[in-house]
Amino acid sequence: MRLVDHRLIAMLKDHLGLSIVSITLSILGGVLTVIQAYYISRVVARVFLESAPLDNISNFLIIIAVAVFARGVVGYGRELAAKRIALRVKTDLRKRLWGHLMDVSPVRLFRERSGEMATAMTMGLDALEKYFSEYLPGLVMAAVIPLTILAALFPLDTLTGFVLLLTAPLIPLFMLLIGRMADRLTQRQYQLLGRLGAHFLDIIQGLKTLQTLGFSRDQRDVIAQRSDDYGQTTLGVLRVAFLSALTLELLTTLSTAVVAVEIGLRLLYDHLGYQTALFILILAPEYYLPLRTLSSKFHAGMQGFVAANRLFTILGMIGKPPSSPERTADVVRFDETIKFENVHFEFETDRDSVLRGITFEIRKGGVTALVGPSGSGKTTIAYLLLRFVAPVSGLIKIDDQPLSVIPVNTWREQIAWMPQTPYLFQDSVKNNIRIGQPDADMAAVIQAARRAHLHDFIQSMPDGYETLIGERGFRLSAGEAQRLALARAYLKDAPILIMDEPTANLDPDLEDKLAESLREIVVNRTALVIAHRLPTVTHADHIVLLSDGGVTQQGTHVSLMKVDGPYRQLVKAYGGES
Repeated sequence: MRLVDHRLIAMLKDHLGLSIVSITLSILGGVLTVIQAYYISRVVARVFLESAPLDNISNFLIIIAVAVFARGVVGYGRELAAKRIALRVKTDLRKRLWGHLMDVSPVRLFRERSGEMATAMTMGLDALEKYFSEYLPGLVMAAVIPLTILAALFPLDTLTGFVLLLTAPLIPLFMLLIGRMADRLTQRQYQLLGRLGAHFLDIIQGLKTLQTLGFSRDQRDVIAQRSDDYGQTTLGVLRVAFLSALTLELLTTLSTAVVAVEIGLRLLYDHLGYQTALFILILAPEYYLPLRTLSSKFHAGMQGFVAANRLFTILGMIGKPPSSPERTADVVRFDETIKFENVHFEFETDRDSVLRGITFEIRKGGVTALVGPSGSGKTTIAYLLLRFVAPVSGLIKIDDQPLSVIPVNTWREQIAWMPQTPYLFQDSVKNNIRIGQPDADMAAVIQAARRAHLHDFIQSMPDGYETLIGERGFRLSAGEAQRLALARAYLKDAPILIMDEPTANLDPDLEDKLAESLREIVVNRTALVIAHRLPTVTHADHIVLLSDGGVTQQGTHVSLMKVDGPYRQLVKAYGGES
């Protein structure tokens, strides 16, 4: 199993200085280990064989003390450098992920579970931090320190050098064999953790509905079962981790014993000097120590590697629709019409076309209504206009200027967007209304609320405009949430309005009031309304009927009703007049 990926190593390029410091300190640590072992063997040999007094070995003892102290400082510096690298990589990756998600089309994000992505960007990043702070430094030490020790031993004793050289690869070999067994379990553990987080978030967000329907207690058992599955999988991973630690400890112990036996026999038959033998015996455990340490960090390496794959998957999501490379327009000029000219579109995961040769116009200063059955492409047209997705072929023009040459952010500043299910944040009513215009004063907020017929309701709340509405508008009804989103659109005061059934979830009286308010706001502005209800349709200046991804009919309500076509049949089906 591979635990080093070029994408992970590429993250270290921006922190090359600290990486070089970490590697240099690892090499220095190996050199100090050899120096310490050499002078300890000299001191013991002189005292044991020559009965040397303290004065004769005092310099050696000072060197040993300095070497021990220096090893401690080097070890601390190496760990500090590794942790700094890990923290910086984690911070940089978090910024990259956040920036990338800001550019990814919301349509792409709709297919992801929020809880699973949140788990990847929190616990996944924590696992990746351990990968860089523990596993990679351990990997460097396992490569550098044994090579340093071999370089010191081969000139003194070739036989022992070959013994160490031949036994060392057995440890990573066993790590890989055990890693193959642990890989599947670690993958499953991470997947279960993501699903558990996603499911738990879904339950919290839908708790009110579950309680209303009487299914909240059932979900408690489901969460308990999934938690138990995750716990059992984690225990399986830990069993493999403990097994690997035991196996590798046994292997290093036996390898050290082989070195000790061959050194002892050669020393017994006077084929090796005492000081050299002691020097080698002191270095043998130091030779295997980095490999044993690496085995203990192997689990952190596996978890980090699995988490990295998920994070790179997120980074691999398709970003913003491409702009034309030929030229860009810094100023949006919109004087007459927005034109859809033979626009085709299909989603990545579904090769069936959603839109097939759509052609129609949205005129400035009027209301254009998109009507048609579910799945006919109404919301997709709104997504195209918002630049959430790009056409496969065809053009969208703002007057005579292709929409693709206008910078995305410049274009979206001209649009107020009100989806059918608006997203409301865990914040005050006031702050939720002025998301599109953060600098708006209180008078403007109140005016927007009045135009959305929401002011009286807000005043009846405990803290008025400072009332916290709960996550996703937990304290509001569907109609109240929709009116708040409408007030948000009013406050932004953008020249283009895109609304997905703004009068849904409202009673007939309030619906008529909002329809009147909509007619006021579209003066000298352009509105595209995705409509499902007749009052919205009948007041539109232009109606476009969609069916099977194409335009079936278009015109005013009066003109379309004069023709015995799909629109008239649709109105009849909803109980309208013929």
